[in-house]
Amino acid sequence: MKNSLKLLLLSSVFILSSYEQSIAAEVELDRVAAVVNSGVVLESEVKDLITSITLQAKKNNQTLPSDRALRIQVMDKLINDAIIAQLGERMGVQVSDAQLDETLSNLAKDNNQTLDSFRQALVADGLVYEKYRESVRNELIAGEVRRASLRRRIYISPQEITNLMSVMKEQTNADVEYRLGHILIEFPNNPKQADINAAKVRADKVLELLDSGSDFTNIAMTSSGGSNALEGGDLGWKTINEMPTLFSELVAGQEKGSVFGPIRTGLGFSIVKLVDVRGRQVVEIEEVKASHILIKPSIILSEAKAEALLQSFVDKLNAGEADFAELAKEHSEGPTSVRGGDLGWSEPSKYDPAFSEALASLDIDEVHKPFRSSFGWHIAKLTGRRTLDATQQMNENRVYQLLYNRKFGMEGARWIKELRDEAYIEIIETGKK
Repeated sequence: MKNSLKLLLLSSVFILSSYEQSIAAEVELDRVAAVVNSGVVLESEVKDLITSITLQAKKNNQTLPSDRALRIQVMDKLINDAIIAQLGERMGVQVSDAQLDETLSNLAKDNNQTLDSFRQALVADGLVYEKYRESVRNELIAGEVRRASLRRRIYISPQEITNLMSVMKEQTNADVEYRLGHILIEFPNNPKQADINAAKVRADKVLELLDSGSDFTNIAMTSSGGSNALEGGDLGWKTINEMPTLFSELVAGQEKGSVFGPIRTGLGFSIVKLVDVRGRQVVEIEEVKASHILIKPSIILSEAKAEALLQSFVDKLNAGEADFAELAKEHSEGPTSVRGGDLGWSEPSKYDPAFSEALASLDIDEVHKPFRSSFGWHIAKLTGRRTLDATQQMNENRVYQLLYNRKFGMEGARWIKELRDEAYIEIIETGKK
C-alpha cells in the first residue's frame, strides 16, 4: 500500500513538473489587437503594416511620427479594412487569382521590373511575398466594395454637368494641376459647440507647428483623421475641378508651399498645403483611317489557303489590276464589307494588337501583306492619319467623372464613419490579455 502511494505521489510530481515545463516553454505566437464585429485584427497584421510603412518612409527619406501615433493610425486603417472586408464578404465580392496576378504584373511593370524581380525586391525588403500578395487582393476587394457602395449614394444632376462644362470653358487655368496635402482635425459624431471649439484649438496648434517649420507629412500621419493620413495627407494631383470647391477657391493661382486653413467642413477643420503645381499638356490623340479585307479560316478554307488568297489580292492591287473597295465588297467576311472594308477614323489602340501593329508600319495608301489577328487573316490599307486636339473632347467625357470624384472623397469619409458607428469595435491594449 505504501509503495503504491509512493509511486502515485512520484507520478503526480512528474506530471506536475512536465506541466510546469510546458507552461514555461509556451511562446505567444500572435494575439488579438482589436475585435471588429465577428472578426479580429491580429497583432501580426499591425506589425506587418508598421514595418511596411517604415520601410517605405526610409526609401522616401520621410520622417515618421512617434510609435504610438503611428500605431493609432495603423489600427484605424486595419479596423476600416476589416469592416470593409466583412461587407465585401456579405456582398460576395471576390478577386480571382488571374485578376490578382495581372495586378501584380502591372505593379512590377510600373517599377520597370519583371514579376520575379519585383517579388525578389519585396523579399529583400523583409516582406513576406505571400502576405503582400494577399494584401493586394484585399485592397482590390476593398476598392470594389467602396465603389459599389458609394455609387448608390452619389447623385449628379444634369444641371451640375452643364454648370461645370461652362466653368471649364471659362477657366484659364483648367489645364493646371495641383498636388495637395491635407490634414483633417475631426469632429466627433453630433459635435457640440465645445467639441468644435476644441477641434479649432487643435487645428490652430497644427498651423503654428507648420509655420515654425514642422514637417507637414509627419504631422498629417500623427494628427490627421483623413483617409490619406498614412500617406502623409497626400491627395495626389488634381485639377481645380477635381478638388472640393472650398479647396479650389483657396489654391487657384497660388504658389506652391502655401498653407491654408483651418477650413471648416462637415467633418472637421481642414488644413491644406499646396505641395506643387504643374501645367498639363494639351491632350492630343492620333487617329488612323483604314480599310481591310477579312478572311476567316474554316474546315473548308485552311490557314494557308486564306493567307494565299489574300496575298493574291495584294499582288493584284500592287499591279493596279484591282480596286481595294471592290475586293472587300466581294470577298471580305467582316461587317464593313458593304462599305468596301472602310473602318473609318479610329484610335489604333481600339483595334486588335496585331491589326494596330500592322497599321503602324504603313504609309498612306500602302497595303499591308496578309497577317493574322484574333479574328482571322487580313490585308489592310492605310488611307489616312491625323492628330486631333482632344482636350475639349476629353473634358466633355470627363465632366461626369470629375463631379463624381469631387463627391467621392467626402461621401467616402461619411460612409466609413457610418460603418464604424454601426460596428462593434474593441481595441485590446498592448500588455492586456
